[in-house]
Amino acid sequence: MNNVRKNNFQSPVPKFTFSKDLDEQKIELQNNSIIERFSLSRKNLSKDIHRPIYHFVSPESTMNDPNGLCFWNGYWHLFYQGYPVEFPDKRIEGRNTRVHWGHAYSKDLINWKDLPYAIYPDPEESCFSGATLVEDNRVIAMYHGTQAGNMIAISDDSLLLNWDKLTGKPVIPILQPDGKEWPYRVFDPCIWKKNGTYFSLSAGTLPHAPTGKRTRANFLFKSNDLINWEYLHPFVEGDRFTLIGDDGACPYFWPIGDRYILMFFSHMSGGQALIGDYDKDRDKFIVTAHHDFNFGAFGPAGVHAPSATPDGEGGVISIFNMNPGMHNQGWDQIMSLPRRLTILGNNKFERNMLKIEPAGNIKSLRYDHEVIKNFILEANKDVIFNKINGNAIEIFCEIKIKDSPMVEMNILRSPKKEEFTRIIFYPNRGYRDWDRYDKWEPKSRLEASSGLISIDSSYSSTLPSVLSRSPETGPVFLEPNENLRINVFIDKSVVEVFVNDKQCLAVRVYPGRQDSTGVSLRSQGTSSEIIKLESWRMKSIY
Repeated sequence: MNNVRKNNFQSPVPKFTFSKDLDEQKIELQNNSIIERFSLSRKNLSKDIHRPIYHFVSPESTMNDPNGLCFWNGYWHLFYQGYPVEFPDKRIEGRNTRVHWGHAYSKDLINWKDLPYAIYPDPEESCFSGATLVEDNRVIAMYHGTQAGNMIAISDDSLLLNWDKLTGKPVIPILQPDGKEWPYRVFDPCIWKKNGTYFSLSAGTLPHAPTGKRTRANFLFKSNDLINWEYLHPFVEGDRFTLIGDDGACPYFWPIGDRYILMFFSHMSGGQALIGDYDKDRDKFIVTAHHDFNFGAFGPAGVHAPSATPDGEGGVISIFNMNPGMHNQGWDQIMSLPRRLTILGNNKFERNMLKIEPAGNIKSLRYDHEVIKNFILEANKDVIFNKINGNAIEIFCEIKIKDSPMVEMNILRSPKKEEFTRIIFYPNRGYRDWDRYDKWEPKSRLEASSGLISIDSSYSSTLPSVLSRSPETGPVFLEPNENLRINVFIDKSVVEVFVNDKQCLAVRVYPGRQDSTGVSLRSQGTSSEIIKLESWRMKSIY
């Protein structure tokens, strides 16, 4: 039995062959029909009041997982599951069906330019998620081709415009030659190279876990030529963190400092990462820590799948797609801002903690700077800052909390609070860190507890079509004398909050009122001191 379904999966989307030289490619792109189509589509979709202006959004139709983020020939390249308009979904107006790899590039990870679709389906039905491996003279893309298996395509031109599929068929097919299933799952792969040998993780679950339920797994393969792949074993050891029912979709495995990180997506509980050490003798990943990228279900309005690549300086650049909280005609999902992940420190606590910072040239977007310094937030009073407002802005705030049990920032606030989004910090109200104290006195115990950062979008919208999301709440450990520092990025229908470079939360919001642009702060119980509060309006990248 043939393990590839014999359908005609050739795509009718216009496909082009480009020159290899960068200058020639840029000239060819100027009059490219797909680029012209994208430009017109962006112009039409920009009329939607909820469409972001400085987060990447697909130029046409909807989008899904980011794929194959990489740096090549002086540019960052973002690939994503794109849905060309040639395949309308008969079930849902404004949506399309067959996935191609969409493509954009950037000098600075912020200002993205559209490129034509990169990888087209055939013999697979759709080009699902995967990763890239950058070599000296080429870029290898390994991804899941639906109805076929894991595929490999290769490009070596300046802007990665021309892709050729290795062998023209799956290198790891879904089924055995006789049509039977394998003892492993063939799904979203990632790829890396060790001592001249290629390795790949195929995502999925163990179908017969000791619990009797499916359990997250990643299946390890190796190859010397990218064509013939040998299955080795499940890759991860010591995972005491993920939940029964999690799967390991969209894996990315990279060094981070002197350790390793395995990022993935669970269709049950969202974006996550495991931190640990790579036993290269046994080809096993020994897990010591875990990090969530969303807290609660990934939908509606939560963080979805990652794409990640080394930054060349010991860190990892990651980006996520985010799920919608309402239906927008012609589009819905978006990309998060890129994040730089590093290991926070070298001691026994910090070597298991991620440092999370906004990545890329965010400064290039800023204008209309406002700043307030050394301002006392009196207890239990909402303080509205009239000069700091907008629905496409960045806010930075440093607060000395003192003894307040809660500090709250309201953004996207209408004058009478018909709509508002709450960003709340609770000092020392989270999990205790048992390793950080060895006494049982209440004060010592409290100081070794994490704080909690929360985005509550319960009152973000008065529109009846918006799906509610429970408050997104994550832990963040502050030292006893450490001020709270938050970076808030507001972009029409997305809010991202970075906290002391130790945590990041992101949610989708959909204000229905034009006057929902205000910002206020409140210190509950006792006063707090604003060391600095500043904001910038943000330019469109389109």
